[in-house]
Amino acid sequence: MKRLQEHLNSNYIELASRLRPKDTPRKVVAYVESYDDVFFWRSVLQDFETKQLKFEVMLPSRRTLSKGKKAALMNRLGPSLGDYMIACVDADYDYLMQGATEVSRTLLSSPYILHTYAYAIENYQCYAPALHTACVMSTLNDRDIISLEAFIEQYSLTVWPLFVWSIWLHRYGHANTYTITDFAQTVTFHDINPWHPENALEHLRDLVNKKVAWLQRRFPKAKDSYLKLRKDMQEVLGIRPADTYLYIQGHALMDGVVLPLLTPVCNILRKEREKEISQLALHSQQKQNELSSYRHSQSSIDLMLRKSTAFKNSAPYKKLREDIERLTENLLAKKSNPTA
Repeated sequence: MKRLQEHLNSNYIELASRLRPKDTPRKVVAYVESYDDVFFWRSVLQDFETKQLKFEVMLPSRRTLSKGKKAALMNRLGPSLGDYMIACVDADYDYLMQGATEVSRTLLSSPYILHTYAYAIENYQCYAPALHTACVMSTLNDRDIISLEAFIEQYSLTVWPLFVWSIWLHRYGHANTYTITDFAQTVTFHDINPWHPENALEHLRDLVNKKVAWLQRRFPKAKDSYLKLRKDMQEVLGIRPADTYLYIQGHALMDGVVLPLLTPVCNILRKEREKEISQLALHSQQKQNELSSYRHSQSSIDLMLRKSTAFKNSAPYKKLREDIERLTENLLAKKSNPTA
């Protein structure tokens, strides 16, 4: 099989394409990193399907259980027997590296690689304007306890200076001095009191300031390059400090910021609804029936986050959308002109 693949060429692909009925849609196989990515990329790519173009989202290998970004990128991408193979992966820090590493150069240069621009799919699932709706879907209670969007904005502004340092360290070869894991441990929470979220932010601000001061002492000559990087991230890459949360490690954001914030909020909302049912019930049987019905109708907050597609309004997704539009236009052009 390997020897056969080695002898595939453009003439063979062209002949194979001509043997297909003209109205057969071109299939694009999209390799993704893990099981969780399948639904995300299906929800994205289905918006671009037409009668002429269909996507099939799958794990990196049909023959093994290998997963991950490296496995997805190792596939033979591009045209294959009249169809196309692409990779759909998390950007991680590779987009922000802007070609400073080999993986970053591959990510930015290949026309057959789509990436999230945001760090990972978890960042999209934690899209701040959709957090209240996720709580409503989970608890069936629409009351605002705190402004979740405002909290995430203040969180982002607080961690922004240290986030720029994290990117600087990776671009200039000092990643081991303060790793992505170290950064994640600094900017995450064990718990957040939803009645006084400002306490968590104030504690975070102290931690960030101390770590920034430590890095400034460690790299006293970095001021000019740091300031240039900060400016480029905003003006060239279009990253708003208030949106920093979209570019930090996805699992850290989900497990160390958003869920510690939303879980106690949802617990309060559920207790409120159950208290309301208990007060309004005419007798104990009605109370038990209503409570049972309500509890059966609830869903876990993490599941509601993962099902959300509100991220399609976000700034990084608009860039991803432009990439997909460009890709589909090129593929359809080649379908109408197989020799192209």
